[in-house]
Order: sequence, then structure tokens, then C-alpha cells
Amino acid sequence: MRKLIATVFNYSLDGLLADEGTEFWKFCFDLPENSEPDDRAHLDFLQSAYAHVMGRTAYESIAAGMATSTDHPFAGILNAGRKIVFSRTLKSADWANTTIAAGDTTEEIDKLRLGGDGHIVVWGGVSLWRSLMRLDLIDELQLSMFPYVAGEGTRLFDGVPKSYQLDLVSSTASSNGIVYLLYRRHR
Repeated sequence: MRKLIATVFNYSLDGLLADEGTEFWKFCFDLPENSEPDDRAHLDFLQSAYAHVMGRTAYESIAAGMATSTDHPFAGILNAGRKIVFSRTLKSADWANTTIAAGDTTEEIDKLRLGGDGHIVVWGGVSLWRSLMRLDLIDELQLSMFPYVAGEGTRLFDGVPKSYQLDLVSSTASSNGIVYLLYRRHR
């Protein structure tokens, strides 16, 4: 059975996500390009995914930047990869290899989990992440924690059951202070 892995970039020390247009958002994107501790490992992780899952807002944002890009390291992987958009309002998806999932979230995820190789990467957004956590569907959670106290913003874990326990699998620090954390859902 395939694992569902949520990857959360732009996460602050005080547990907030970088909202577009905020100082924290600007801080995240002003960092040097070599922010990943091991770019090859991260690209291999994305390349080996069976599917890339997104909510509507994340899909529209990522597609706008990646669908025609030739220079971003993720562009080739995402453009060729299978993409699933969870949305009840999106009527069409023009980005190649994209399917809209408008049915029951648990049933749609269970279908994706069946079968062979690869894992399922959940890119976001926050509503989808929270929904998947409430339904207890996420197997692993990758957090990129930035050395920044945002003070205000969107909390990732709002509305998630208080008994949502995670086990630390690994942690890696980059030279610019970002800490990459991998947690596994404790079951």
C-alpha cells in the first residue's frame, strides 16, 4: 500500500505557515537557492512519487509557476507526473496529467494507495492537509521549519485532533538554518 506523505514548506518556529504577501513569505523566498540539505535526495523523492496531490488553490498556484517552466528543478517532475486535484468547485484542469477528485476524500485516497510502487506526495494547501489529518490519512509529514518567528499567520494544526501523535524519523539542518523534519504518524 502506498504511503501518503504531506510535504509542508514555509513553516515557522512558532508553528505558522507563510501566507503569501507576508514578511515571512518574503523571508522564505529571499533565502539562497541552495536551501535544501540534499537536493538530489529531495528530487529523487519527488521523482519516485506515484502521484502528486493538491487542493484547488495549491494546484492553481503551482500550475501557474510550473506548467510552462523549463528551469525550475521541480518543473520536469511535476509536468510529467500524475497530479490529482481535490476540489468540488474546479471544473477543468489544463495542466497535463491532471485528474480532478471531487468524490469522498477517504475513498479517493484509498484508490490512490492501492497497488505498486511509489508514494503519494501531498503538496497542500492547508485545507487539504487539515482534512487529511482529521481523517487520519497521512502516513508521514515532512516539515521545512524556517528560522523565523512569524507571530501571525495560518496555523497548520488548527482543527486537528489533540491526540494526533507523530514520531520523529529524521531531522536535517541546512547551512542557512532551515531544519527539515520527517515525522511518521504514530498508530
